[in-house]
Amino acid sequence: QVQLVESGGGLVQAGASLRLSCAGSGRPLSSYGMGWFRQAPEKEREFVAGISWSGRSTRYTDAVKGRFTVSRDNAKNTVYLQMNSLKPEDTAVYYCAADATRLSVPTGRDSFYDYWGQGTQVTVSS
Repeated sequence: QVQLVESGGGLVQAGASLRLSCAGSGRPLSSYGMGWFRQAPEKEREFVAGISWSGRSTRYTDAVKGRFTVSRDNAKNTVYLQMNSLKPEDTAVYYCAADATRLSVPTGRDSFYDYWGQGTQVTVSS
């Protein structure tokens, strides 16, 4: 199985940018479709972005389209989430997840993901 570790979170002001990283170990991340999710206090976890094993296919939730970009570097066994024009409503714990089944079409359903990282906190102040 794969282990996932997120990094890159922090406290920023509205309008700033952050890049989250999700490093995999134990198995190549190229064996997985990957997703980013977030959970704000007292809210359910929600899908943010997903990317196919090759990187050719991506999908985003409407709230982040045009601001966030998901990418991956399989040679480095790492997936990224570039977050620009951050808003206070983006404040949440961000998780990366690996889907062992749907490699070519990223899914937004968290129940389809098999492995999860521990999360990294992103806080955006107004």
